[in-house]
Amino acid sequence: MSVERVRAHLKKFGADGRILNRSGATVELAAEALGCEPCRIAKTLSFSLGDRVILVVAAGDRKIDNAKYKAAFGGKARMLPAEETAARTGHAVGGVCPFAVNEGVEVYLDQSLRRFPTVFPACGSPSTAIELTIEELEAFSSPVGWVDVCKARD
Repeated sequence: MSVERVRAHLKKFGADGRILNRSGATVELAAEALGCEPCRIAKTLSFSLGDRVILVVAAGDRKIDNAKYKAAFGGKARMLPAEETAARTGHAVGGVCPFAVNEGVEVYLDQSLRRFPTVFPACGSPSTAIELTIEELEAFSSPVGWVDVCKARD
């Protein structure tokens, strides 16, 4: 199960006991369940670029800017089809997160997250999340790097 993979991964950092069982499948539902602003939900978006699988963790109030994405990754932003997400990332839609992903999956953190002291990424299922500082998110997810691929505001 995806949550157990994430729990095992977070245990390496002593954070497995911090997983919260009060989240939701959408940014709005997760924010309501966690009692935080939707912008602090660290949503993980999954993309397919040829054979590559790219995960971008972004603030809940931001959307991908196609021109910025293409400039950063060299191709058009194409969401990974829902039916392929679990097999290719290691997590099903609603629980995709930057932890315990399949080998070869590239994780990037978007600059939109840097404005918060803590954020809430999922932990492998729509009903789990964890509150992390930006430094912890970076340490626990081991991203390829930081990117700026989101629109400033809608």
